[in-house]
Amino acid sequence: MNRWLREIRALDPERDAQRIVFIDASLEFPWDTQRALELAFYRTYAVPAIAELLASTGEFTERAQKRYDDTQILISAFCEFGFDQDLGKRAIRRMNAIHGRFAIANEDFLYVLSTMVFEPIRWNARFGWRPLLEAEKLATFNFWREVGARMAIRDIPERYEDFERFNVEFERERFAPTDAGHRVAAATRDMFLDWFPGLPKSLGRRLIYALLDDALLDALGFPRPSTRLRRLAEGAVRARSRAVRLLPARRRPRLRTLERHRAYPAGYAIETLGPPEGAVPLRGTAP
Repeated sequence: MNRWLREIRALDPERDAQRIVFIDASLEFPWDTQRALELAFYRTYAVPAIAELLASTGEFTERAQKRYDDTQILISAFCEFGFDQDLGKRAIRRMNAIHGRFAIANEDFLYVLSTMVFEPIRWNARFGWRPLLEAEKLATFNFWREVGARMAIRDIPERYEDFERFNVEFERERFAPTDAGHRVAAATRDMFLDWFPGLPKSLGRRLIYALLDDALLDALGFPRPSTRLRRLAEGAVRARSRAVRLLPARRRPRLRTLERHRAYPAGYAIETLGPPEGAVPLRGTAP
């Protein structure tokens, strides 16, 4: 048992949720956490109201890398430094300022929040180099529940099981194909592929599809992969996990807030992240 797992076992998932999330996101599962949150992006595109909003601003279709980096930096700020420290507080304040300019239904906020909880947990169940403890799952829930409260999201379930049920039922009822969802998902897909210029685009697209479930693929207008390709892609990720299992525990955290970001080679300021002031708001009624 490595030192971080020993520490987690000694912590309380409610009182110490910030510390547990930091350990998991920066020390135990930094790569997996990032992949899971990228998958969470895709899931939000399958919700028509969310997809229409994202498409209307042009942030994901015209400036996909900037939008990705903005979101990654803001989320990393409070995952790495906590929501009680200065950087985390500023990140949540910036998110609230961005979201406050658009008409977003509370249920859509709730759903996006739920993906932050359950996609990392589900990714771990599929591909984790070790299974999450129940304490880690509960800490993730408690952490994001507090983030949601600081974002003034209403009616956040008080129990893990109830929030998971909300997530599953919301997807079953709301996932639907739209042109906006397809355009935003395709722009995000192409952004990922730009990171690997040596990889043939046709193969890269198919590998991405192979890691998405059929309900999500259908809602995004992407083709379903063959069973063989799905097994190949999933097998490659699991092979990586087996290799990671053999490595010693990470000694230093991976802090994405301190890394160089493609959209900000000269650095960034939390208060300037997000769409420009002239971004087009979604037509509709305020929640």
